[in-house]
Amino acid sequence: MTDAQLEQAIAVAIQKVATGPEYSKDLSEEEAFEAARYILSGQVDPVRAGVLLIALRMKRETNEEYTGFLKAIREATDEAVADVPEVLDLCDPYDGFLRGVPVSPFLPAVMAACGVPTISHGLEATGPKFGVTHHQVLKAAGKQVLRSSHEAAAQLAKPGVGWSYVDQSRFCPDLYALLDLRRRIIKRPIITTIETLVGPVRGQEKTHMMAGYVHKAYPPIYAHLARVAGFDSAAIVRGVEGGMTASLKQEARFFYYRERGEDHMLELDPVELGIHQDTRAVPIPRELINEQEERVDVADLCTVAVDTGMAALQGAQGAARDSLAYAGAVALFNLGKVPDLKAGADLVRAKLDSGEALERFTRG
Repeated sequence: MTDAQLEQAIAVAIQKVATGPEYSKDLSEEEAFEAARYILSGQVDPVRAGVLLIALRMKRETNEEYTGFLKAIREATDEAVADVPEVLDLCDPYDGFLRGVPVSPFLPAVMAACGVPTISHGLEATGPKFGVTHHQVLKAAGKQVLRSSHEAAAQLAKPGVGWSYVDQSRFCPDLYALLDLRRRIIKRPIITTIETLVGPVRGQEKTHMMAGYVHKAYPPIYAHLARVAGFDSAAIVRGVEGGMTASLKQEARFFYYRERGEDHMLELDPVELGIHQDTRAVPIPRELINEQEERVDVADLCTVAVDTGMAALQGAQGAARDSLAYAGAVALFNLGKVPDLKAGADLVRAKLDSGEALERFTRG
């Protein structure tokens, strides 16, 4: 499309969605796609882009609008295919974690040790939370976080490795360029919901997705978008802070589909996996919490996450080990690699105890 046509597309979109509570209309998938292409074009008027994103949020986005935006972002994504039959794509929130010590950045290496080539992806920091991210933890652990999609795909096929991280700044620079705009509009835009589902690294035969959610409305949305993005299976867990790991001390729900089939729901109980914790997530050390301001320093939390994750890889007992076992069990079960969740948790524990998960992480 020409620049004039792109500008016309966003003008039409704004006129439809930004006309108040009584007269706002939903965009068709094609209208959303063209508006998103304009926003990603590099010629974006930040005022128009901001108005559209906020108006969509206020109106509440539809599946057609999510689909149009996702297809436009995928069009702008540098996608690579790894030289392996299957890839597991881990979709933790790009804005990170602040209420517990995140150890999910170590999960790709654990899954690789279990025979599943695994990719994670994200950003160094973004709103609305600006918490500790996979990028930050892996960088602090001395890992390469700025590989291209193709370099990350090569890591998945490398013997003894089988995992990698790829940053949005590398796999979709046009989307990455919108970070400042997103910071300015403050509220969570449609982009935040769908950017984790792009799938920058694919398997030769199948690609699988695992994500988390908090609000009840999101599992069917994520399942729909996972199909749009071409994922052969999806595991969508009610996780702590919207992450992939369910609460360690209470039951949770797990929505999934396999082989692009029907949606299913399963109740998760950590006790059935041999997990007995009195905390929802890996607890933050009290000395890190500023009681007066009720916040934690992100840099300090990142350091603790590295130390805690490495200890779990080295066989240390505790909530971090249980978190890896829990998330890994859900992934393995949905992929059909184990007969039940308990078997999945036991396999993860075996790979931690043998040192293979640590070796995979070290080589990555």
